[in-house]
Amino acid sequence: MTIPLSAPDIVEADIDAVAAVLRTPRIGLGPKLEEFEECFARYIGVPHAVALSSGTAGLHLGVLALGIGERDEVIPPSFTFIAANAILHARATPVFVDIDARRLNLDPEKVERTMTPRTRAILVVHTFGVPADLGPLLALAQQEGLRAGSLGDLEAFAFYPNKPITTGEGGMMTTRDPWVADTIRALRNQGRRPSDGWLDHSLPGYNFRISEMNCALGIAQTRRIDEILELRRAAAACYCAELRRLPGVTLPLAEIANGKVSWFVFVVRMAGRDQAAAALAAQGIASGKYFAPLHRHPLFAPYVHPAGDFRVTENAPAQTLARRSSRALPPPRSPPWGWRFRHAARKAGGLENSSGKPRRWHNPPPIYVPSRRRRRGTTARIHVP
Repeated sequence: MTIPLSAPDIVEADIDAVAAVLRTPRIGLGPKLEEFEECFARYIGVPHAVALSSGTAGLHLGVLALGIGERDEVIPPSFTFIAANAILHARATPVFVDIDARRLNLDPEKVERTMTPRTRAILVVHTFGVPADLGPLLALAQQEGLRAGSLGDLEAFAFYPNKPITTGEGGMMTTRDPWVADTIRALRNQGRRPSDGWLDHSLPGYNFRISEMNCALGIAQTRRIDEILELRRAAAACYCAELRRLPGVTLPLAEIANGKVSWFVFVVRMAGRDQAAAALAAQGIASGKYFAPLHRHPLFAPYVHPAGDFRVTENAPAQTLARRSSRALPPPRSPPWGWRFRHAARKAGGLENSSGKPRRWHNPPPIYVPSRRRRRGTTARIHVP
């Protein structure tokens, strides 16, 4: 039996919702798009939501809608997906910052040291579904005269099949700013404002539209989102029960003050990550390795300060091993799932030293980074996906 890395949580109601759209003449830019946006906005608690073809498209248009461009700087974490290239599409400059060792999210103290008069946005990623510590970041935004709103100027969501809810392909941007929402809608649809005719284009836009079938699936999934998240939480609890006694394995955070973990993935950290992945594969269990640091990617090499301090980001990729949780996969405690996972992890090399004690992680010597001066009262905004 092979256990895949991930699988979408699809039930008959989801299939029926998509099939119903195919029986209508409207399969693009129709009523399901508006319904999906309204449904998702209500769930998040914001007045505006804009559905798009992907989360990456949302980041791209969000940066543009905020007026970010050449000579502007945007601060993202280096420990994240390549979708941060949305900054480059706007001709802005990414200024990568290290993560904190506990949540693997942006380190607020390092963000503060990195800000300059050119900073226009902070791109916060809730890595692996663990909420970032927004309190210090929002306080920093207010201190620097940045517009932050309740959480941020914009929030980006992705609905790829490995996400907690899926539309097949798709994404969503949410905001409290009606002008920003209208601008993203126009950019999504070839630059057409609501007042434009079919052949009128107020902006140089894109085709980042999402189909009615995708939206119908999104509506059905959003209605079940609390159920889906609870199933993922239960699966994560089973993983913790099976793995908590393994030496050398650090389990993910399960409880966060003033927030909930969405369990996008269940990530353990261990010194023998590659050996563990090979042992799991031999047992027919797929796993994932996350993330390759963006500051080491050739695409971003011209933007990386040579004295940049990325100690946590450098260590994390060699130690993180991920599994996903979904009702579409076998329950973690059912044979042979839990036993195979635990057995494979125990067999993995590098988890213990010769004395049977957990192997210590390697930490490189600290790198001195001079603080960059910044000017108060900048016009930066905070962008929280």
